[in-house]
Amino acid sequence: MTQTASAPTTDAAARRDDSWIYFDGEYRRYRDAKIGLLTQGLNYGTGVFEGIRAYWSEQREQLYGLWFPEHFRRLRQNARALQMIVPHSVEELCAITHELLRRNESRETTYIRPLIFKSAETIGFRLHDIPDSFAIATAPMGDYVPTGGMRCMVSSWRRIDESMAPPRTKCTGIYVNSALAKSEALQAGFDEAIMLTGSGHVCEGTGENIFLVRGGVISTPAPADNILEGITRQGIIHLFREEMGMDVVERSVGRSELYIADEVFMCGTGAQVAPVVEIDRRTVGDGEPGPLTLRVQGIFNDIVKGANPKYAEWLRPIW
Repeated sequence: MTQTASAPTTDAAARRDDSWIYFDGEYRRYRDAKIGLLTQGLNYGTGVFEGIRAYWSEQREQLYGLWFPEHFRRLRQNARALQMIVPHSVEELCAITHELLRRNESRETTYIRPLIFKSAETIGFRLHDIPDSFAIATAPMGDYVPTGGMRCMVSSWRRIDESMAPPRTKCTGIYVNSALAKSEALQAGFDEAIMLTGSGHVCEGTGENIFLVRGGVISTPAPADNILEGITRQGIIHLFREEMGMDVVERSVGRSELYIADEVFMCGTGAQVAPVVEIDRRTVGDGEPGPLTLRVQGIFNDIVKGANPKYAEWLRPIW
């Protein structure tokens, strides 16, 4: 069944508006954070964001922030590509996020959105000599895509190329590329889109990295194929290698390989580990999530809920 976003209910909107955020050096209520209509980041997509999750464990009554330092290091690196400077160190950013989650009394799985953007309110665009604004907001978040089996289509929209804009960054303006592909898929009755590079190789989903299994070999598109170098992607590669004793090959992947793969899955902060059971109305494997996918999904789910002490260093307890 296709998932579509819905407008927040009155209660959810009121909760959001009353939540604490961090904006330009101050903790404020969400409703008090305002930007002008001429703000350059809004008009021209000159911003960089991150997506981070904190997982609530009912069993442990604890909220675990996943990979906080890794995400904030990437944010700082990505911001430099757009000639912006995040005004805090990685550890300061972790501490600010920790404080926000506590102020918001977060006791459910939560999405964290850091954002830095060009904040001048002028007509015309450039990257240099323009002031920045920085913010962090949080919101409750369940499954972003189905995690029991997704139906996907290969999009007619190609992934933006390195020669056009930096695809390794989470630049806000680049995501119109993903939005076009996502709506194409949803409106055609699918759950998600798979994007190809300009040369026709498999790249990624609209907000997820992709893996496939064929003949016991696990493959994923290489960074040179215009992918976002996902933090969850790197974690999944680690789990295959260190927990399951299997290598992962990073290489260019042909479109037709998707149709003959034994297993396909996507991963990301939003998607987590999401099996793909159909692509372009062709069944993947036997039409059910594959055994390797389910195994790595189970390992990942245990880790993020604090059930695997071996990976405690990936997590930051909030309470």
